[in-house]
Amino acid sequence: MGRITARRRVTRVRRGAQATPRVDVLAVEEPLEMRVNGERLAVTMRTPGHDVELASGFLVSEGVLVRAEDLLTARYCAGAGSDGVNLYNVLDLALAPGVASPDSSLSRDFTISSACGVCGKDSIESVTTRSRFDVSDDPLIVDADAVLDLPGRLREHQKVFAKTGGLHAAALFDGRTGELRVVREDVGRHNAVDKVIGWALARDLLPLRGQILQVSGRASFELVQKAIMAGIPMLSAVSAPSSLAADLAEQQGLTLAGFVRGESMVLYSRADRVSCNDAGSHEEFSIATNQKGT
Repeated sequence: MGRITARRRVTRVRRGAQATPRVDVLAVEEPLEMRVNGERLAVTMRTPGHDVELASGFLVSEGVLVRAEDLLTARYCAGAGSDGVNLYNVLDLALAPGVASPDSSLSRDFTISSACGVCGKDSIESVTTRSRFDVSDDPLIVDADAVLDLPGRLREHQKVFAKTGGLHAAALFDGRTGELRVVREDVGRHNAVDKVIGWALARDLLPLRGQILQVSGRASFELVQKAIMAGIPMLSAVSAPSSLAADLAEQQGLTLAGFVRGESMVLYSRADRVSCNDAGSHEEFSIATNQKGT
């Protein structure tokens, strides 16, 4: 589908200069209705592309899918526009025999915005889905310099962002080798992460032990939850986490790094997984972490 970007005529205004018309490139945002076994589950606003990864990653986050074999088929349903052309905005996922359908309480009768993937949940208890994977015992140790390099490496692969400036991105890195495994972009930060997790599910890579999830924005509660549900032991974000995200990371034993920019970062939980150049710098790092979290 070639609907990732759209061109639009705009007017550029600069201080002290005449307004000038130009053609701008925008990131596309369209609804995707996700169905499971023919039943509507949710509608999310997303950037078209990698929709099966998005939907299957979403179901991993909800505790429905764990292995590639849990998903039998995924197909687009009728979703035509006024001109009769299928917009590919309705996707039905058929679960394998024996795989329990999502709890009916997960069904959402409204659109999830691109800014929020868990809006409408009744309570925190219903959001903290119990993961089948334990990230607290993951032996991952990664050098601080390697973590600080991740945002730049992610930025190099944000092809659509380079054109539009309007997309979030998520990437999966091997914490042991530094290998970049996959990058996905979307108007929703949670969608980008779901696409990464869906990519891993299709290759039967869950749990993602020893891996690092790098995101281009802030670290929300739901992103920490998604990482835990996929068995990822470390989440790195270029911006701040929320207090609830830090609480959940600490509770579940996930390493949460925020403000990963330039020459510094802040660790909000499990700082022991990040190795610094010398003992003195690591001690200062831990103190800064504790002070930032208070």
